This record gives sequence, C-alpha cells and structure tokens, in this order.
Amino acid sequence: MIAKIALKNIAYRPLNTILSLILLTASVAIISLLILLQEQFERKFSADIEGVDLVMGAKGSPLQLVLSSVYQMDSPTGNIDVDSASVWMKNPFVKSAIPLAFGDNYSGYRIVGTTAEYISKYQATFAQGKAFSENFEVVVGSNIASNLSLKIGSTFHGSHGDAEEGEVHEDHQYKVVGILNPTGNVIDNLILCNIGSVWAMHEEHDHEEHAEAEHHHDENCDHEHESEEHHHKKEITAVLFKMKNKMALVTWPRLISQNTDMMVVSPAVEVNRLFTLFGIGVTALQYLAYGIMLISGISIFIALYNTLKERKYEFALMRISGAGRFQMLSLVLLESLMLTISGFIFGLILSRAALWFISGAAADEYKISFDPFEFVWEKEGLLLLLTIFTGIIAALVPAIKAYRLNISKTLANA
Repeated sequence: MIAKIALKNIAYRPLNTILSLILLTASVAIISLLILLQEQFERKFSADIEGVDLVMGAKGSPLQLVLSSVYQMDSPTGNIDVDSASVWMKNPFVKSAIPLAFGDNYSGYRIVGTTAEYISKYQATFAQGKAFSENFEVVVGSNIASNLSLKIGSTFHGSHGDAEEGEVHEDHQYKVVGILNPTGNVIDNLILCNIGSVWAMHEEHDHEEHAEAEHHHDENCDHEHESEEHHHKKEITAVLFKMKNKMALVTWPRLISQNTDMMVVSPAVEVNRLFTLFGIGVTALQYLAYGIMLISGISIFIALYNTLKERKYEFALMRISGAGRFQMLSLVLLESLMLTISGFIFGLILSRAALWFISGAAADEYKISFDPFEFVWEKEGLLLLLTIFTGIIAALVPAIKAYRLNISKTLANA
C-alpha cells in the first residue's frame, strides 16, 4: 500500500522526477564508466607486461617504445641492428630474450616477426593448427581469425607499414598455419610469423627502392656503396627481456644508452607513469560525477520539501485513517529511495552502453577491447550504497517533518 502511494506521488511530479533521475543517472553512469575503464585498462596493461622486465629498441621516446613493442599501440621508434642486439640477448644476466620485427599489416592488424617463445609468453594455446616454421607461415590471434574469417590454409598479402592503405606486397603471400585460442591479451590481435619472413619481404622492397634510387645517384658512388651496405643489414624492431639478475634493471638502461645507439627501458616504470597521468584525469572526472550526484541529492531534497506543504493535509487524513508515524516516515523515504535506485539502474545501463561504444572505437583504432558486461562488485557495490545514502540524506528532513506532523493543528488550519 505504502509503495503504491509512493509511486503515485512520484508520477504526480513528472518534471521534478525527470530532473532528479537525469542528474542521478548521469552521475552514476560517469562513475561506473570510469570504474570499468580504469579496472579493465589497468588489468589489460598489467597482464601484457607480465614477464617483460626490459624492452630494447631504437633511441626515442621510452613510452613510445613500450606502447609499440609491448602493446602494439604505437609506431616503433625505429629499427636496431640484429648483431648489436644479439650481444645483449646472449648476456648471462638474461633469462629470456624475444626479438620482434615489424613492418607490415593486414587489414589494419600488425604482422609481427618473432619466435615461438612469444606465443609461450602469453600462455596462448592453439585452437587449430601449429606454430610457424617456414617463411610466410603465420599464426593468427583469435580476434583476427574471427573478424577476418581466416581459417587454416587461408592466404593473404600484407600491406607495407602500419596503415591499412599501405602498398600491398603482391609478390609474397602469407599462409595461415595456426589459430590461437582467446587469451585476453595483445596477442589476440596480432599476426605472428618468423623474423625471416619480415626480412625476406623487406629485402626485396628495399632492393626495388635502391634500384630506383640508382638512376638519380650515379654521380656519388661512395654514397651508393654505403646505402647498399645499409640495405643488407639485418634489423629488428625491439627485444623483450626477462632478466635473471634484477641489478640489470637498474644498470642496463644507462649502460646501453651511453655505449650504443639503442636504449633499454622498464615497461613497469613507463606504465606506472601512464597510469599516473590516466589517474589524474579519472580523478577529475570522478569529482565532477560526485558533484552531479550531490546536486541530484539537493534536487530530491527540494522536491520533497516543497511538496510537503501541499501534502500535509493528505498525511493528516492518512493518520486519521489509521496510518502510523513510521508509515509517514517510510513513505517519504521510500519515494526518495525509488528515485535513487532507479537512477542507479539507469546509470549502470548507460555506462555499459557507453563502454560498448568506446570498446568498438578502441578496437578499430588501437585493437583493444573492453567488456561492457563486467560488474566490479566491490567498487560498484560501494557506488550503490553511496547512491542509497544520498537518497536517504535528501529525504531525511522531509521525512522527519512528516513523522512529527501535528494532526489537530493541521486540520484546524485547513
């Protein structure tokens, strides 16, 4: 009975109800979306750097090196000579060293030259097929196999560079020999082959460019000789290290930077720096959302308080009809709780819809996806309690006034 009356009272004030719901929905949606983004973003980033103590690559931005080589989300800082890198890969302090060579893509998905150890690093298992063993054999991640309808035996031509619109290498085609099961890691969005495939593909590409350049540089034989030597150099893009000796984490970055044309960075340090920057923005938006929630609480309070004068005769008649003081108290509280819980539910729905949209955009641009159906019980449970608390505080003063209503005085003034 009390619930029915509460619903009718809410419906009787549509403008106040809609305003309060919009404010609550917006605040809950923003906070919930930030919780989901932060939780999944940090979990995915932490999972991808697990087992990677150091990253070696060409000198440039440390964060760019980590994003490009570990997360495959940025352009590499350049290439490094494989012989120079091998010296450090064979160092006794090294537990494992996984070389990476970039250069091509297929439909926007990066083709990465590496070793089978890269597959083991992410504990990926084969849904079908086997690991690559010869040039131009590839293993594809689960998302790629699904999105591009690739099967064992499928063939395709890679495009030069990171851009999907790059020059297509029509002289060589890749053949799918393995498809991986989903891991939730970056490997789900990669096409893997051996490094020899990358070298074979680009030696021919470089040879064509060099032959074309000969028509314009006949007058400078020394320059041509140097250029030819450069084209015959074997290069890779980066190396992922797992170290036996943790002292190397401190000494190698400075040692290699000062004595070679390469650099070594700690992905953990760079990712923590990224989380810090990301966290500042998240905190600012959370404060904004809490501010909106506070305004929604004030809106509910004003709506209930203003209508209390209109409803005091209604309450007096209900008391005469047998309703108790606590029923009057609970009626006002119930109206507020119905609004706040409805706002919370609508906010969760809106946050999931927003995350689904963001996930689609991020998958297209960065090949990273988010799960809109995940529920972070601890944080979103606290958000529910905060929302309910806001509703109770907003209704407290009007509820107490309803509880203390003087029946005889109210009816005498009617």
